[in-house]
Amino acid sequence: MKLASLKHGRDGRLVVVSRDLTHATDAFPVVATLQAALDDWDSVAPRLADLAEGLEHGAVPSFRFHEHACASPLPRAYQWADGSAYVNHVELVRKARGAEMPESFWTDPLMYQGGSDAFLGPRDPIRMADEAFGIDFEAEIAVVVDDVPMGASPEEAAAAIRLVMLVNDVSLRNLIPGELAKGFGFFQAKPSSAFSPVAITPEELGAAWDGGKVTLPLLSFVDGKPFGRPNAGVDMTFDFPRLIAHAARTRPLCAGTIVGSGTVSNKDADGGPGRPVAEGGLGYSCIAETRMVETIREGAAKTPFLKFGDTVRIEMKDEAGHSLFGAIEQVVEKA
Repeated sequence: MKLASLKHGRDGRLVVVSRDLTHATDAFPVVATLQAALDDWDSVAPRLADLAEGLEHGAVPSFRFHEHACASPLPRAYQWADGSAYVNHVELVRKARGAEMPESFWTDPLMYQGGSDAFLGPRDPIRMADEAFGIDFEAEIAVVVDDVPMGASPEEAAAAIRLVMLVNDVSLRNLIPGELAKGFGFFQAKPSSAFSPVAITPEELGAAWDGGKVTLPLLSFVDGKPFGRPNAGVDMTFDFPRLIAHAARTRPLCAGTIVGSGTVSNKDADGGPGRPVAEGGLGYSCIAETRMVETIREGAAKTPFLKFGDTVRIEMKDEAGHSLFGAIEQVVEKA
């Protein structure tokens, strides 16, 4: 089942989307918003699934689905907790700012609580006041959970996963060191994130979903040029059940909580930090990694952070080449 929220008020208008992302039908006869569906998932999901099946067979009223009309599937959420499951990314980015990586990062997930009051739509611009902030994208996977009790095991956490989405976790790299130096975490350096046009139930991923991670390449483009294609199921030190259980260690998570994977990152076949797509490598899911690899290989970073007018696109396709979630495509604009 594929679900989207068309732009409408604060919380969107929930629609069920066809598997090929071409048509949709209103979910309003069942439930008005995605958050309302998540609040009563066991009752509502079977009825939404009936709508989805009717849509595939032309048995319900439908209309053309346009990704640019979408808000993020959850235009706002009760909680957005972003992990850093790909420790290769953590290691590289910490090196970039001269910080050592504690050995515990390989056994204890890193996570921050992001702002969830106003997510960007998948085709909304990234508006920033100053390019000097070091504007970067971060291509990630996220899951949306049902209620998770405090102290839940990874197995209990896995059973609570309801939906999967893509994320652009926008980061302002030049603001991060000063904020973290205060010892109190991110705030200004992490503006609003954007999510894919469509959120999908895990079974839509077929064999690519093993209950904890998505084993497909995550594709990133900057100004139309391939930037990254790492496989989201490779080098994921902590899978989603581990991340969710970590988030729920000392608090319950309410239905609609979003948990992110962090920037998808693969090592090279030789164990190195990875090569650019232009050199036949898997590339990177953020500019910060590119700059760190350039520093390691060439002594200095060359790739600039995003400038006004640049366009970022993030997408994932199935093995047949069909888009699964639709595309996040955002232009960077001056606020």
